[in-house]
Amino acid sequence: MLVAYPIETILLGVLAFCVGGPIHAGAIIWGALYGVGMAFGMWAFFAALGAGPISVVSPLAAVLNAAVPVAVGVAMGERPGQAAVVGVVLALVSVMLVSREAPVEDAPYRFTPKVAWLTVVAGSAMGLNLVFLHQAPHECKLWPLVFARVAATAVVFMMAGTSGNMKVPRGRPLKLALSTALLDIFANITMLAALHTWLLSLTSILVSLYPAATVVLAMVVLRERVTRLQGVGMVMAMGSVAMIAGS
Repeated sequence: MLVAYPIETILLGVLAFCVGGPIHAGAIIWGALYGVGMAFGMWAFFAALGAGPISVVSPLAAVLNAAVPVAVGVAMGERPGQAAVVGVVLALVSVMLVSREAPVEDAPYRFTPKVAWLTVVAGSAMGLNLVFLHQAPHECKLWPLVFARVAATAVVFMMAGTSGNMKVPRGRPLKLALSTALLDIFANITMLAALHTWLLSLTSILVSLYPAATVVLAMVVLRERVTRLQGVGMVMAMGSVAMIAGS
């Protein structure tokens, strides 16, 4: 993130300038909240993975990531159709199944209260990020993403500086970081467009199905094997997408 975020900030700034749109206070505030929330959410998630069992941390964080914006959307008055509601329930279950890793025998990690709090913070923060981005003014176009990356870059550099990890990667890791920056820009732009054209409760649940794509890539690129539960989760994910998209 020390490399990817600054690059994304510059490229998004150029894109936002070319696309146009006014810079309102809402774009700065909601964008900054999204950036700070993403940085802290990712920190809490990796801290939980490093101290607790992946088979518990990953699915719990994924479910919270999906459930929080759905709950906020419903609280704001959104009322999806019956088919979409069933699709949302299927998606929540599929996210949990797809994100679940096979437990490692004799693993030294335990799901302690500290790990539980880190997991809750991570999942809730990443879920609230979708809410923050949804609230950004539509007419500001890409500017909320620019301020999000400015805020996230500041947080990442602050955390890296205080922990003594201000080391820029070189060689292949640097190339991967550059590729990650480009892919992340594309993902954020498409996510912003989706959040500004559809219901928060439905868009967020589809966005939260990204673990299924990760599992597919792991199968194709890394030749990893999928567990039976992950396979069931992927089938449920496809069904949920069809039900939500057809509503």
